[in-house]
Amino acid sequence: MSEPSSPPIDPNQLLAAAIKAAHAGGAILQDWVGRFSVREKKRADLVTEADHASQKTIFEIISAEFPDHGYLGEEGLNQTSEASDYRWIIDPLDGTSNYVHGFPYYAVSIGVQKGDTLIAGVVFDPNRDETFTAVKGAGAQLNGSKITTSGETNLQMAMGMASLPVGADPTDPAVQRFLNSMSHMQTVQRSGSAALNLACVASGRIDAFWSTSLKPWDVAAGALLVLEAGGTLTDIKGDTIDIMVPSLLAASSPTIAQSLASLFS
Repeated sequence: MSEPSSPPIDPNQLLAAAIKAAHAGGAILQDWVGRFSVREKKRADLVTEADHASQKTIFEIISAEFPDHGYLGEEGLNQTSEASDYRWIIDPLDGTSNYVHGFPYYAVSIGVQKGDTLIAGVVFDPNRDETFTAVKGAGAQLNGSKITTSGETNLQMAMGMASLPVGADPTDPAVQRFLNSMSHMQTVQRSGSAALNLACVASGRIDAFWSTSLKPWDVAAGALLVLEAGGTLTDIKGDTIDIMVPSLLAASSPTIAQSLASLFS
């Protein structure tokens, strides 16, 4: 059976719906701050009622306009479509542990695919009221103004950000990559929100971000941001990226990407 082929939709229409939904989801997160209860799914993987409330609102807003599209979301949302090859990839709260602990570094992330191609995305930071957006072929923006990566090419002058697996022990390869990178870069951090890290690469605030433990909803929107801002996006080895596979290296320039891929190999 062949895949559905939908008539093209103006990507700006998709983006407008994504922005509206992301802002609504972010408002719910902020409303829940300080009044949620916490429960454990597994070790250090904290979940709140806010995740579910945010995703419910996001889904309701987008599906009201695009009811025949597919949907994939962090909190149990997996709705395929036989009528459309458009799919929305939603993270209603990227940076859950930060959110739970009151550390203001978390975001709503919404990406849109047509087939396997990312065509629109938004990352919304409700703490700073920053809306990062991208449309394939039209560049990336922050609150309506064009953004680009730093263009940094010197690894020793670069600032890096890494994601580490939940509960990783000192022998984990991701921990070893993190430690190894510290002697080659000006500074290396771990922040807890992949979506914002990718937005920071796109906007020139940091020069690289890498991970081997992310899900597609963590990276869909941010990946497009980086590409449209002139950055380089590969897997951790420097090969072609597949957002369904947990291996990602985003960089300000091909030179930084190649240097890190060689370092990590």
